[in-house]
Amino acid sequence: MRKNLLTAIALITATLVSAQFRPNSDREWNRTEQDEKKFSFGYYLGTNIMSYKVSPKAQNDHLPNATSDDDGVNDHGLVYLQQESKPGFSVGLMGKLRLTDNIAVKVEPGVHFAQRKLLFQVRDFENPEIYEREVKSTYLDIPLLLNFTGDRWFNTRPYLQGGFGYTNNLQSNEDKEDDNGQGIFRTNTHNFNWQAEMGIEIYFKRFKLTPSVKGIFFFNNELVPDKAETVGFANTLNSLQTRAVVFSLKFE
Repeated sequence: MRKNLLTAIALITATLVSAQFRPNSDREWNRTEQDEKKFSFGYYLGTNIMSYKVSPKAQNDHLPNATSDDDGVNDHGLVYLQQESKPGFSVGLMGKLRLTDNIAVKVEPGVHFAQRKLLFQVRDFENPEIYEREVKSTYLDIPLLLNFTGDRWFNTRPYLQGGFGYTNNLQSNEDKEDDNGQGIFRTNTHNFNWQAEMGIEIYFKRFKLTPSVKGIFFFNNELVPDKAETVGFANTLNSLQTRAVVFSLKFE
C-alpha cells in the first residue's frame, strides 16, 4: 500500500511539473501578483512515514566487561527486536511573510497522525515468543521556517526551507499512572525538532500548487520509562526519537 501511494504521488507530481516546464513563447505567466504579496496563506494535505530512532540497552553477551546495569535483558529475557511503521496522514495551515523576492518566513502549524509497532522478544526460549506494543501518536506540530526560493521559470519555482518546531503529542499517555504492565506505552508530550524541506511551486490560473517532501527529526528522547517493577518493554530501551518523511500537496 505504501509503495503504491508513493508511486501515485510521484506520477502526479511528475505530470504537473512536466506540463508547466514545457517552454512556450505564447504561454501566460499565471498569478504573478502572488509573488508580490507581503502576506499569503494556504493549507496542505499529505501523507507521512514515521519511525523511531531506537537506542536499545546493551546486552551482556555483547559486552565482555558489562555489568548488570548495562544489561538490556530483564529477568524474563525480554529484549527489543524491531519496529514496524504504517503510513499516516498530515494536514495543516500555512502562513508566509515575504521579506525579499527570494526569502520569506513561514509558519506551518499542522497535525500528523502516525502509528508504529514495537516488537520485543523473549530471547531465552528455544522458540521465542514475540510481544507487540502499538504506539499511536497525534502530533500537533508548530514550526518556524526560513524559506529560500529560486527565480521563476515560466509557471514553476523551486524552493528550499528549514527551521525548528515544537511538537505536542496528544496521545503520549505521559501523565497516566499505568504503564506497560497494563499494556500502555508512554511517551513524552512536549517535544522539539528540526525540519528541512524542498519542493516546486507550480502556478495555475486560479491557485498555486506545491508538491513537497519534508524531513522531521526530533531532538529529545520521547521515552517515558516503565516502573522499576514492570517487566521489560520500555525498560529495555535507552531512548526513542521520532524521524519522519512527509509528502505534501500545498494549496495557496
